[in-house]
Amino acid sequence: MTIIDTALHDSLRALKLSGMLTTLDARLGQARAGELGHLEFLQVLCHDEITRRETMGIQRRLRRARFEAHVTLEEFDFHASPKLPAATIRDLAALRWLHAGESIVLYGPVGVGKSHVAQALGHLAIRHGADVRFTKTSRALADLAGGHADHTWPRRLAELARPDLLILDDFGMRELTAPQADDLYELISERTQTGRSLITTSNRSPVDWYPLFPNAVVAESLLDRLINTSHQIFMNGPSYRPNKRPRSVADDKKKTTE
Repeated sequence: MTIIDTALHDSLRALKLSGMLTTLDARLGQARAGELGHLEFLQVLCHDEITRRETMGIQRRLRRARFEAHVTLEEFDFHASPKLPAATIRDLAALRWLHAGESIVLYGPVGVGKSHVAQALGHLAIRHGADVRFTKTSRALADLAGGHADHTWPRRLAELARPDLLILDDFGMRELTAPQADDLYELISERTQTGRSLITTSNRSPVDWYPLFPNAVVAESLLDRLINTSHQIFMNGPSYRPNKRPRSVADDKKKTTE
């Protein structure tokens, strides 16, 4: 390595251009071999740095999202059930709903892949630069409830309201208390007013959510904001989850006698 090469390495390190630094020797080799002109050399180095920053940004947003699993729509087996609205789900991959600040409701029986699709759409949104959070609805409500106790409720609400996309998994699992309904109302209202998207997954149809609220006025106001401005996707079919039934002693005995 020449003095000039060493100085260039030091400069790139000082400027925190590690993407350029990582590929510099390879690019210099291409330039010396006549494969890259002066402008091409600089352009390729810049592209290396941009690629590194984009990759790091995606990894950082994936960590912040707190997904239960890193899954994609490409991995989802739409052939598992012919009843699944595959064309509709694939259309959501265009993310027009996200750019328009619209929401999605994925509902249907247990195990049909609602959480997979929700997280896959979140993963796709991250790859397109969006900030995403994933949480169980019960966990979000518990977090907000803790804010009332230690006077951090505004900060906790802001953390859930801030992301471009919030995914509330297992929405409408059980009846809500009055404080929970009020917290959920504030969260949905805040996100609606700022045009930020929401994905909810639920085992219940949206029309069955109303009785879960102790106050009919709160329910009507909240669900009007959520249901009437969302893409409602009914997912039906056999369970998408693998059969993990534990083997019984009878199964083992049957296997040994076969």
